[in-house]
Amino acid sequence: MKRKIIIGISFIFMTLAFNSCEGLGTCKICRQVTSQIGGGVISEEPEAEYCDAALIAIEAKGDIIVGNTKTSWVCR
Repeated sequence: MKRKIIIGISFIFMTLAFNSCEGLGTCKICRQVTSQIGGGVISEEPEAEYCDAALIAIEAKGDIIVGNTKTSWVCR
């Protein structure tokens, strides 16, 4: 009986320990910027807040270069 109680209490503590810390919990405000290579900014999308998995996906994207224009994500 003691063993079942100890296992039950251990399970509760482990569950609380894993849930007490948030995964990444990071958020940034990002916008997509299109610019001319060697020149200035052509257009900017409105800023939006991205968190966790969405933020990781945006930061993992590289610059997209098509012809003389470059599209990239800028986060702050």
